[in-house]
Amino acid sequence: MSRAIPRTYWVAGTAVLLALLFAAAATVAAANGSGSPAPRTEPRTPGLHSADAGFARDMAVHHQQAVEMSFIVRDRTQDEAVRTLAYDIANTQANQRGMMLGWLDLWGLPKVVADEPPMSWMGTSGGHGGHAGHGPAKPGALMPGMATKEELEQLGAASGRDAEVLFLQLMTDHHKGGVTMAEGCAQQCTTPVERDLAQGMVDAQRSELTLMADMLKQRGATPRG
Repeated sequence: MSRAIPRTYWVAGTAVLLALLFAAAATVAAANGSGSPAPRTEPRTPGLHSADAGFARDMAVHHQQAVEMSFIVRDRTQDEAVRTLAYDIANTQANQRGMMLGWLDLWGLPKVVADEPPMSWMGTSGGHGGHAGHGPAKPGALMPGMATKEELEQLGAASGRDAEVLFLQLMTDHHKGGVTMAEGCAQQCTTPVERDLAQGMVDAQRSELTLMADMLKQRGATPRG
């Protein structure tokens, strides 16, 4: 089991590097109109408070916590099914996070905007407002679905089945919040590759929600709320 620790970090780091390279190529292609069926009327480079930039900033933060929770539970259980799921989530979301941060760099936009409330971009063009679709963030959480500092500490202190159940419950909440955000980008973002990435997140995380519900049932537990 010990070999998984360095390998996981190495693979996640490699995935981010590859994602940044892909992001560069994809964004240049989008800016040049390569493969686009017709020219768009929107600016080629997203603005500071655009849905494209807001989603990239917020989802990068959202994904970082999913990676953190996955690394925590990996060390708190020996259950192969949970460890495999955690590894897949950490690897996938580290990869996607690298893509989004790469886009922000290519657009010349900051990764943090001090006066921008989380998820405010979801109200910039019709269809979604603020935290629509998943309710407001719970006290102590930055965005809907995210765990609080206390919940992360609780996960780090748990072990065995207790850690597995808590991880699956926390990640279920996390995915639900993530799906809402990704649906917002799929509808509002103007960069084709970013919309495609967002829709891919929706599809993949919905599939993992079904898987996690089954895994909780196998452990005599259910999703929270």
